[in-house]
Amino acid sequence: MASRRSSAVAKLQPATRCAIYCRKSTSQGLEQEFNSLDAQREAAESYIASQQHDNWIALPDRYDDGGFSAGTTDRPALKRLRADIKAGQIDCVIVYKFDRLSRRMLDFFQLLDEFEQHSVSFVSVSQRFDTSTPVGKMTMNILLSFAEFERLIIADRTRDKIQAARRRGRWTGGPPPLGYDTVPEGGRIVVNKIEAEQVKAIFQLYVDTPSLIEVSQELNRRGWRQKAWTAKTGRPCGGRPWNNSSV
Repeated sequence: MASRRSSAVAKLQPATRCAIYCRKSTSQGLEQEFNSLDAQREAAESYIASQQHDNWIALPDRYDDGGFSAGTTDRPALKRLRADIKAGQIDCVIVYKFDRLSRRMLDFFQLLDEFEQHSVSFVSVSQRFDTSTPVGKMTMNILLSFAEFERLIIADRTRDKIQAARRRGRWTGGPPPLGYDTVPEGGRIVVNKIEAEQVKAIFQLYVDTPSLIEVSQELNRRGWRQKAWTAKTGRPCGGRPWNNSSV
């Protein structure tokens, strides 16, 4: 009687749509009739079957990345999985092990955060990690706190490197200022003699007429423009008329 009641309750519950994500770093062995991806999926399907009392179902779509490293999230099946999550087609993502999703901590936690934003739980079968449970959510929050700490440490290190590079006279990127050009190999800027003369003239104009509006009007009358440069992509940037803010 008890099993009949639990079965009836499961039928009343909305189905939890489970997407199984599988990954193998190399393509070696994928030609076999039963390969590593199949083994991962079988383990995930068995776990889903054990959750029938909660009306879990395995989605038929296969999200398999065979021959793709976990060091990047640029994987076709993972992209498809994320798109389907955003489309509201998935309730739970199941993997055999954590590292099937990603080996990089920041990537892993960014993906978990993305799942959480779309109310999608995450389950690792072999490590018994399930964010659909209170304990699993608590564990995820603790792990995300460590990930946030790591992000802050990396940001501090990056700022320190940029400041050290600037102290050594290195150009650290961004739009070049009027009067300078970046060298093709990057890392430094050189004086643009024609623009440098314009910069001196702009300073003198402001000394003679301390009005940003009048200076910008005079610059536009002369046909001078703000700094123009070409981005690495080949796209032209800048070259706009002057206004009081840009002056």
